[in-house]
Amino acid sequence: MPITLIPVTALKGVGTKKAEQLAKLGIYSVQDILFHLPLRYQDRTRILPIRRARIGDYVVLEVQVERTDIHLGRRRSLIVQVTDDSGSLHLRFFHFSAAQRASFKVGTKLRCYGEVRHGQFQHELIHPEYQLITPGQPVPVETSLTPIYPTTEGLHQLSWRDLTEQALARLDTELSVQELLPTPILHRLQMPTLPDAIRFLHRPPTDAAPHTWQDNPPLAQQRLALEEMLAHQLSLRKLRARQKQNNAPQVAHNQLADQLQNHLPFQLTYAQQQVIAQVRADMADGRPMLRLVQGDVGSGKTIVAALIALSVIEAGYQVAFMAPTELLAEQHQHNFQAWYTPLQCTVAWLSGRHKGKKRQQTLAALAAGEIPLIVGTHALFQEDVQFAKLGLVIIDEQHRF
Repeated sequence: MPITLIPVTALKGVGTKKAEQLAKLGIYSVQDILFHLPLRYQDRTRILPIRRARIGDYVVLEVQVERTDIHLGRRRSLIVQVTDDSGSLHLRFFHFSAAQRASFKVGTKLRCYGEVRHGQFQHELIHPEYQLITPGQPVPVETSLTPIYPTTEGLHQLSWRDLTEQALARLDTELSVQELLPTPILHRLQMPTLPDAIRFLHRPPTDAAPHTWQDNPPLAQQRLALEEMLAHQLSLRKLRARQKQNNAPQVAHNQLADQLQNHLPFQLTYAQQQVIAQVRADMADGRPMLRLVQGDVGSGKTIVAALIALSVIEAGYQVAFMAPTELLAEQHQHNFQAWYTPLQCTVAWLSGRHKGKKRQQTLAALAAGEIPLIVGTHALFQEDVQFAKLGLVIIDEQHRF
């Protein structure tokens, strides 16, 4: 059943400008907001007395304004001295307006949050978040940890909390998200449903202890990670199945590879022979091949690649061997030349530093089919590099590209 996406402009306070700001983060629908998860969390569930505020702590304080001053030091700032029954400290603002200063009337009560720092005379909070407390209208204490969201210019954390609060409220009514994991799997792994996982990560309870999540992530986070990994794996399987429907040249085992193997000063290991046999079976199948060859340094992956490449070359196709650095590419070129020169097989090299006439000559020979194997960096796959009959691509250390 298709899911109807609700545009962000359906939320209160989201006009054209805010919608453009959200679009910079790839957020276009209310569902996108639900999946825009917090980076970290703050604990604003406890109000501390000033005397318990320690340097470096982020604290929630409920205080009363004693006085305000304009400090004319290296930077002009507004200093608001505040107190509670246990002590006093300063709120410092470097950017402020006359209206903001006027709002800090003596006797005004505030709920503020910020980092405790050393001040010139006493502890201070620099540009804390704060709310004015109207007499007879107490401000409720947060009942969950406060999320901090990845953001962009013009979108403040208060805006994010408001947007996610509206989106979560709709999650209980007209907003729907698609549940992809089968119910039996959720039950077997004791994982929450998708809506419950989203609610937990946006508004985790006070006992959630996010500082431990790196080593022991909550089930809500594990559930979203499992869904993401499953979706990625299924997408790869779908792409692989689609690719297998294409045709590829059938390459049979031939003599050049045997000649090289007979002249090697060592015997191939059983594992190397097994890998070569599996790759040759793939190449004889007539469908595109994707194969990962893994092994420790010195296990003989390069000689395996050289022997496989010879089968492709003798069948009349070209081979491209790509390495992540110029130094590694040059080392591979020397190895291939040592192996291929006795077989009258040309090996060329191309990197980003090749310029001018030499580069043009290499590109022309490659396009004419005169170079059966070329070794290089990512420079092999630039717009001006043309192959006459490319049949095999070998990528060394693929994870570095």
